[in-house]
Amino acid sequence: MISADAIRGYIDLIVLTLLRDHPSYAYELAKTITQVAQEQYTIKQTTLYSALKRLESTGLVSSFANTSESGKPRTYYQLTDAGATHLADKLAEWEDTKALIDRFAQRAPNSDISTSP
Repeated sequence: MISADAIRGYIDLIVLTLLRDHPSYAYELAKTITQVAQEQYTIKQTTLYSALKRLESTGLVSSFANTSESGKPRTYYQLTDAGATHLADKLAEWEDTKALIDRFAQRAPNSDISTSP
């Protein structure tokens, strides 16, 4: 299981990547996150709603009322153009971050670090 602390800084990125595919409502997003994470991570509803409200307040997602397939009224969220641009930037940043962390993780134990200027 991956801790919530390890994922905390990436919740917005996770939500935005899911909304890139199609509009969705909170419960559906939570289910998809659990499925994609193969149950290694389950998002708390309060965490998800906080992220959605934060993303909406910054203009990266917008919301609209609609009826779900089950007939229940839902608030759906969709990626805005600004959100798509932000997502592309953050995915590029993630690749750079992942590459940096991989360099440290794959470094041989007790390897010498050059101290020359």
